[in-house]
Amino acid sequence: MTLQDPGYPTALRAIADPPQALYVRGRLAEADRTAVAVVGARRASPYGVAVAEWLGRELTRNGVTVVSGLARGIDAAAHRGALQGGGRTIAVLGCGVDIIYPPEHGRLVAQITGAGAVLSEYPPGTPPLKHQFPRRNRLISGLALGVVVVEGREDSGALITADCALDQGREVFAVPGPVFAQTSVLPHRLLQQGAKLVTMVEHILEELHLAVQHATTSSVALQGAEAAVYAQLTLDPQHIDVLALRCGLPVSEIGRVLIGLELRGLVRVLAGQRYVRATVEG
Repeated sequence: MTLQDPGYPTALRAIADPPQALYVRGRLAEADRTAVAVVGARRASPYGVAVAEWLGRELTRNGVTVVSGLARGIDAAAHRGALQGGGRTIAVLGCGVDIIYPPEHGRLVAQITGAGAVLSEYPPGTPPLKHQFPRRNRLISGLALGVVVVEGREDSGALITADCALDQGREVFAVPGPVFAQTSVLPHRLLQQGAKLVTMVEHILEELHLAVQHATTSSVALQGAEAAVYAQLTLDPQHIDVLALRCGLPVSEIGRVLIGLELRGLVRVLAGQRYVRATVEG
């Protein structure tokens, strides 16, 4: 579609240098006017991946389209979360829409095109060249009402997206992380500079004056690994190794699931990698 096309995203028309043409797989929708971008580190921690999935899931459950860049780490997790939430998600590429990059995201691309769109300003066949990715970041922020940075090192490309958001008059949010982690450097710096703190999805919705349609409480139905892990939890503390054994899952997977359950208020973490159910359920 071209800049003159009626279906061209209204939000992109308003940025300083909108693409003259967009190439789209899937479908853009009127609902995409209410969008939030979730970006961050490619080399994300299990904590960051769990947070990004949680944000993607809960934003879409509240009627918000999730925008990201399909990269490894935080981007892919945000897209997956949006799909889990049954909502819409848009992936903005730094190459042609007919090229899957990174190559292991073929299945994810297929899911996104069925529940949203994959788009690029680069014509089909354009390879994923390094200089194209910083430029596409202005489209990630431009499509959104605000940008949430989950994790990022000092030189993270997420900083470019945050800067673009500020230039475009978008809100910038950041999720705090462990104090000594290198992946916490960027979000903590943004928070020092005035980014809005996010520890609940409601923080984003309220700042953007969006209605809370689905409160992020434990009333959310659990599925898959989350349901399996939660079923094993009681009010008696259990070590993560015991949970892994009982669920038949790797400790790394159990850790990721537990982080997600903790963020949703379903689990409390005790000393020594022990976990219990939260005493109050939604």
